[in-house]
Amino acid sequence: MYVGRIVALGKTSEGRNAVIYRVSSRSFPNRKAVINNGIISIIPREGFEKDIQRNPYIAYNTIRIAASWAIATNGTHTDPIAEKVLAGVPLKEAISTTLMALDYEKDDYKTPRIVAAVPHLGDSGWLAIVRHDALIVKEVALQFRSSQYLATYEANEINNKQICSFDASTAEEAARYIIEGDSYNVFEKPVTSAAAIAGSDGFELGIQIMNT
Repeated sequence: MYVGRIVALGKTSEGRNAVIYRVSSRSFPNRKAVINNGIISIIPREGFEKDIQRNPYIAYNTIRIAASWAIATNGTHTDPIAEKVLAGVPLKEAISTTLMALDYEKDDYKTPRIVAAVPHLGDSGWLAIVRHDALIVKEVALQFRSSQYLATYEANEINNKQICSFDASTAEEAARYIIEGDSYNVFEKPVTSAAAIAGSDGFELGIQIMNT
């Protein structure tokens, strides 16, 4: 089953909140996640830099930390959401206004923009999506050893059908789990993934890159 890009949020068995992002792609598989100065970005792999000239939506910052929040998205909306939060805008408003302003991606597939965000401490996070037919921003519960995902295609509603187990203790394990773990391993064409997980002092970051 192909669902495209995936964001997820969850809570570990130790009670650490996490956001996770996965690139699944049929058209542009030659990408990787990189960590630089506390930000995780999706960029073309070496030798495929010109892919961005074919599609400007394939490279972006995917995970940023803003105040007490970890924010994961599938596109260029990561930065304006994070910057609004850093400026003191409440998270719900930051997500809503950014998605309303940017709308879905204007590619051949009308790709939705998706968001997951969790606080460093707390028992609820946020999932959001803007599609060609809807804008949904919803607070969801964070439960121990559980995750909830949202994808660009097929699984692009926010509901309890997309809740599954979450067995990870580190950011690297979380990034791997969204590729290999329960419910996620049935989704086709994994390329790379990224995660932020709450630690004793802020959030820890981790990535996973599939072999080509």
